[in-house]
Amino acid sequence: MARKVALAIDLGASGGRVVSGAFDGRLLELEEIHRFDNGPVAFGGQLVWDMVRLWQEVVTGLRAAAARHGGSVATIGADTWGVDYSFLAPAGELLANPVCYRDQRTVGMLAVAERTVPREEIFAATGLQFMEINTLYQLLALHAARSDVLAAAGRLLMIPDIVHWLLTGTASNERTNATTTQCFDPQRGDWAREMLGRFGLPGRIFHPVFEPGTDLGPLRGTVADETGLDAVRVVLPGTHDTASAVAAVPATDPPSSRPDWCYVSLGTWALVGVELDRPMVTPACRELNFTNEGGVGGTTRLLKNVCGLWLVQQCREAWKRAGTEWSWDQLTALAGEAPALVTLVDPDHPALMAPADMPEAIRRVARESGQPAPESTAAVVRCALESVAAAIRRRLAEVERLVGRRPSRVHVVGGGVKNRLLCQWIADATDREVLAGPVEATAIGNVLVQLLATDGIVDLRAVRAVVRDSFEIERYQPRHARAWNDRLAAG
Repeated sequence: MARKVALAIDLGASGGRVVSGAFDGRLLELEEIHRFDNGPVAFGGQLVWDMVRLWQEVVTGLRAAAARHGGSVATIGADTWGVDYSFLAPAGELLANPVCYRDQRTVGMLAVAERTVPREEIFAATGLQFMEINTLYQLLALHAARSDVLAAAGRLLMIPDIVHWLLTGTASNERTNATTTQCFDPQRGDWAREMLGRFGLPGRIFHPVFEPGTDLGPLRGTVADETGLDAVRVVLPGTHDTASAVAAVPATDPPSSRPDWCYVSLGTWALVGVELDRPMVTPACRELNFTNEGGVGGTTRLLKNVCGLWLVQQCREAWKRAGTEWSWDQLTALAGEAPALVTLVDPDHPALMAPADMPEAIRRVARESGQPAPESTAAVVRCALESVAAAIRRRLAEVERLVGRRPSRVHVVGGGVKNRLLCQWIADATDREVLAGPVEATAIGNVLVQLLATDGIVDLRAVRAVVRDSFEIERYQPRHARAWNDRLAAG
């Protein structure tokens, strides 16, 4: 069988890629074609995403993919982070660069929202965890400011929706990213229109959503000419990057209300959760601040965020500024040599969100909690990584309370899989088997949904069978679960 190629446009908040996936009917082979940096830009008093430059980088990657794979390229699809968006005017123009979720315009907007619609009713309508970065609060900030952009808007497009519109000329909204907005009702499968109306947000901007696997049509002629890609279709993947990553978890069990496996999508953030066959919009879920996000194949990702490798990333940057540059492997090796389970901090502590000096911030949080402050580089890194493992354990305990079952194994996917020490500590902390891999889960899930979907219907079993056949999965068994249990019981 001739190999069929799909291209994943994978945009993250710090960088983007164009990745090809070549499929021979059984095995998938992944190749990174083009990588580029990304980051918010201060522009006109706001932090925005430079969509013009990002689009230029995407075109460069597509052009390179055409040169590499020629006529084998069949489909293209994009995934990105959630919550951020822009608008199309009724005549079809993009009205503004998307504003970054880190912009300060949403500060205080959660409290403003709850004065109009109580917290319990917002959760009942959307099933989403409360964070001021959510699209809902960004829109309310525009509404409060009587924004001309909002007044002129014809429809809302999330970041991947913008990319797909640029590729095809067709405006669409895809479900998995729509569910990150806190404007979408996961139980009804439509925007939470009654709630949005109570906030005074214009209903005209919220259009019907499409499922992963939907074929949006061919490339615009201008894009085909510019890139050298011809007869290529644009097919929606799970456009939220975590939705694509979870689709590539090599699990064998189908989605259910009481799953026997859980996942950690591990990178700068660790997203900890389970895959359900239906949303869980309950008071207990609200109280624990879990979120119901859309998954591929009509599933629900019940999850909660944990600060992941951010702590070590920022420590590494601080040491670099001070004149010492450590590689990731060096830092991991140092951590492995430090004494175990001496100091554990809350990686989600507000003081650790964006400090000027992360190592010193970790020491300060340790002192304030009555624990020894990690002084050496090795001790700081060990504290950071063990603290992440402990936080994942706490999140999984909350998952168990919600689903009424103790999942027997943890699937870890994403870039954090490369840190074998942390994978082992997750196994030890959670006292269960960890199956680590694939590393490139987001791109894999993206291209396999494109390649295997039929008319917007995705068979997750088929997707995951290809993942298991194509990529190596490493297993970690608990080695020191008793030590972790004793340490965490002691506080």
